Amino acid sequence: MFNGTRLVAVGYSSVQEVEAVTARGENASRRRLRYRNDCELEIELSWFALTDVGRRRETNQDSYVTMPPIFAVADGMGGHSAGEVASAAVVRRLAELGGSMRVAEKDIDEVLADAVDDIELDAGDTELGAGTTVTGVCLSTEAEPTWKVFNIGDSRVYQYFKGALSQITVDHSVVQHLIDTGAITEEEAETHPHANVITRAVGFNEAPIPEYTSLALIPGQRLLICSDGLTKELTDIGIQHFLATQPTAEEAATMLVRQAIENAGRDNVTAIVIDVHAVGDVVDTGSVQAAGIDLSELDPDDPEIDTEPVEVPRSSLQ
Repeated sequence: MFNGTRLVAVGYSSVQEVEAVTARGENASRRRLRYRNDCELEIELSWFALTDVGRRRETNQDSYVTMPPIFAVADGMGGHSAGEVASAAVVRRLAELGGSMRVAEKDIDEVLADAVDDIELDAGDTELGAGTTVTGVCLSTEAEPTWKVFNIGDSRVYQYFKGALSQITVDHSVVQHLIDTGAITEEEAETHPHANVITRAVGFNEAPIPEYTSLALIPGQRLLICSDGLTKELTDIGIQHFLATQPTAEEAATMLVRQAIENAGRDNVTAIVIDVHAVGDVVDTGSVQAAGIDLSELDPDDPEIDTEPVEVPRSSLQ
């Protein structure tokens, strides 16, 4: 009797690939893997991640990580290369949770605190300091299968389900506070002089304070994790359009990034799209090894398995 959770997925980035991801290349690898624990569930996901420097920035200060059960985007800030250092530090620390059987909120808190120390050490003294946003989801199967959503700053998580788009995270920003208190409208926030000022970050020698939300894991669900370089250029209507019309996670992420750049591309743009295909009781029989995440690939001769990296030509995003 199969006793575990199996996650069959597209878009896995291994620990070795995290360095390439934090270097902000315009590609993403595709893998399939198995994820097991002591629950008798089978979960099938696919995902794709993409980042681009945009049209106006000289460097890309965004980083991302896709290492089950963790998927996250970080948008760095600071003078010179400080933002790159900060966002890379966060995704490297989050990658330490990749392959973990159970990830609690305290585990995320701890690696983010470690990232603050890394940022201080790696970025050194800069006039503007160094910090980053972070937002992401963590797959949890301890009780009911859920997403543990977390965020600091103004990078976002959206859910598209049954034709409706929902913003799951709430921005930690000056304009969001003004909206919440009724001081300005959402329309006024778009042109507010402090539209880019956030009220929480990872770094700047301060303790990180993530906000957590639980979200049911449901077949047919599509999630978007993105930096504000995307949401500056696309309205919710535009985001919903591409999530609704693109059949795969790869096509949805690619079209979202492409459109953000075509609209203006004023900032770095990063998107992770995750599709939930199935959540159900395991029907397999046979033995398994110790509970945990099996990072070995499935049969490479399986025609449904793509084990080669997917190169996304930069010209296709301009």
